[in-house]
Amino acid sequence: MRRFLVSFLIALLLGAGIGLYLGWVQFPVEFVDSPASALAQNEKDDYTLMIAGAYADDGDLNGAIERLRVLGVDNVPAYVQEVTERYITNSRGVDDIRLLVDLAEGMGRLTPVMEPYRQINMPGQGS
Repeated sequence: MRRFLVSFLIALLLGAGIGLYLGWVQFPVEFVDSPASALAQNEKDDYTLMIAGAYADDGDLNGAIERLRVLGVDNVPAYVQEVTERYITNSRGVDDIRLLVDLAEGMGRLTPVMEPYRQINMPGQGS
């Protein structure tokens, strides 16, 4: 039994040592700057939602469009409309949908399916 434990411990240490050498010295991770257009669709959607949140805070439509151009889409307003409708179709969070609807409306891409999520600011109400 003792012989087995010693052999096992030596094999374990030897395997860990070889693994560390291969992982850190021989084949280390190389970071490559990938463009935003290479992101997965769900990551692009998250990025679009973050831009919609920034637009809700500062109201800078041109800035939002410029920030969304890095995704490599040809027509930014149509892309925002597509993402917003996908969020509505997939029953995502209402607060997220409202942010996207606000951005789509700012870009002139409000559709009937978005209407129930529009935020209307009445006089005397906070934003």
